[in-house]
Amino acid sequence: MSQGQPLKPHIDKYFDLEPITIGEVLETAAVSVGDRPIESSDADAIPAAEKRASCGDEGESGGLGDTAQAAASFNATAAQNVHKINISDVLKNAASKLPHDKAVTCEDAEAVKGAELRGRLETVVRPGGVADTMSKAARVNLQD
Repeated sequence: MSQGQPLKPHIDKYFDLEPITIGEVLETAAVSVGDRPIESSDADAIPAAEKRASCGDEGESGGLGDTAQAAASFNATAAQNVHKINISDVLKNAASKLPHDKAVTCEDAEAVKGAELRGRLETVVRPGGVADTMSKAARVNLQD
């Protein structure tokens, strides 16, 4: 390849450059922080992401958001971490559990970040968690 030619045509042959979806973000969080017990901040971020995926429609009863809320409530009363429900327990195969999915936007990432921060004592999102991964996905999607 001569200098000055963009690399993108060659990259397109080898990589799926479709925008990253909210379902994919949730599944990524299940892998990156999946061994950690689900907390109230996660239980706030997950339904916010689910709602954004469905373009503002309320999620189904019994969906990921309800499951996350129930898990966080259970974990708040569990005596030991070994008995707690982990993030991966809720978010494994999340994309297939969403009634709708869409590409992550900066607005989606900000909404989920706000929801997660409302539930945290710290003023930063959980590294590798739902809001952090949404922000990273939104930046990648902007580059496409």
